[in-house]
Amino acid sequence: MRYFQSVLIMILLFSCGTDEECNIDPLEYLPNEIEVFNEALLENSLVLSMNNGGQRAFLMDKKGNELFEWSFEDRLGQDLEILPDGRMLGMFKVDEPMISFGGFGGIVRILDLDGSVDWEFIYHSEDYITHHDVEMLPNGNVIFLVWERLPFEDAQSMGIDVGYDLYTEALIEVDPKTEAVVWEWHSYDHIVQSVDTNKPNYGEVSEYPQLINHSYVFENDDSRGLNGDIMHANGIDYDRNKDVIYMSVNAFGEVWVIDHSTTISEASSHLGGRYGKGGDLIYRFGNPTAYGSELGTRLFYNVHFPNYLESNEPGADNILVYNNGKNVRQSTVYELKMPEVFELIPNQNNEPEIVWSFTDPHLYAGGISGAVRLDNGNTLICEGDFGFWEVTPGNDVVWKYNGGGDQKFWRAYDYASDDPAITNLGL
Repeated sequence: MRYFQSVLIMILLFSCGTDEECNIDPLEYLPNEIEVFNEALLENSLVLSMNNGGQRAFLMDKKGNELFEWSFEDRLGQDLEILPDGRMLGMFKVDEPMISFGGFGGIVRILDLDGSVDWEFIYHSEDYITHHDVEMLPNGNVIFLVWERLPFEDAQSMGIDVGYDLYTEALIEVDPKTEAVVWEWHSYDHIVQSVDTNKPNYGEVSEYPQLINHSYVFENDDSRGLNGDIMHANGIDYDRNKDVIYMSVNAFGEVWVIDHSTTISEASSHLGGRYGKGGDLIYRFGNPTAYGSELGTRLFYNVHFPNYLESNEPGADNILVYNNGKNVRQSTVYELKMPEVFELIPNQNNEPEIVWSFTDPHLYAGGISGAVRLDNGNTLICEGDFGFWEVTPGNDVVWKYNGGGDQKFWRAYDYASDDPAITNLGL
């Protein structure tokens, strides 16, 4: 039906010149899901959308036509994207996880064009599980987020005053050809604690902002700490120019920047790598209170998808971040300028410059969500509980898709119709 609606409106427009001359409202001939359609200002590209934790993904155009659909036997463990050769990389859920916070996965897969499994890496046990986000690096390796169980006895020995197991964050990089873990980073290697002078890593995080106060959620009466999920990272992106990884950490309301140039040994230490700090944070932003700073303005209250803009994208070297805004129940997308030199200086405002932002009284999703930059400079926003917005640099809303009902969306990715990732699908 949607196809015939699109054909009908094109016939009408062709027969009388323009929609103004014919007095045609395109929305009358588009599906009800399309609430805003400004064809002159929107980008004529395709949108890949995935149901949050579901078994379906689809590719659609801006008129709401679903051009391609994927169905999966297993539920998505959140992220899914089309690779340049048309295959798909995604996180999938195991049937009986021993760690089952929202966004758990356990299986990373590369799928062929016909949906068959080209490569699979199963990574879960009672002590760890993959979750949320996965990315293919330029060298073909695959990197993903992992929750790791930290037994409470070990946490107490590190100066974390808790009586139950905690689940901290890690990054694992795998070579699909050999299935060897070739790089890893663990947050528990980079702790600072101010509870017990007789235990390791004693100090004030305000004096050591490159380290992580694993007691942050407890000190701020955050109920998320009660189940042990004290960080709940949910997104990663890679900057090939600086060889760093951006990680959004929901419970901290921050994005952490981690040096990827380190060896495994250096990543567990405080020295080495391109930036000389080993696996310590070389930068962090969005919530200065997480490292005890009284300077700088907090931007993020729950945060998703740190999307680094590549050199071929408008806003190159900046980063888009979706601030869920649970404190005011209104979300904001920020474009932030990353500093030329990554520094974390105690008792100083270390927050990045806001280059652009968009919000709206009707834009709010307390979880999931994200934003990508389009070739024409517009920004495609996924409001996880609603659907999608496309906005111009001047903040005009030029396209709006209402997914409706109980359907939720993890993210949306944008593809030009002539992108090899799309042409390889044979549409």
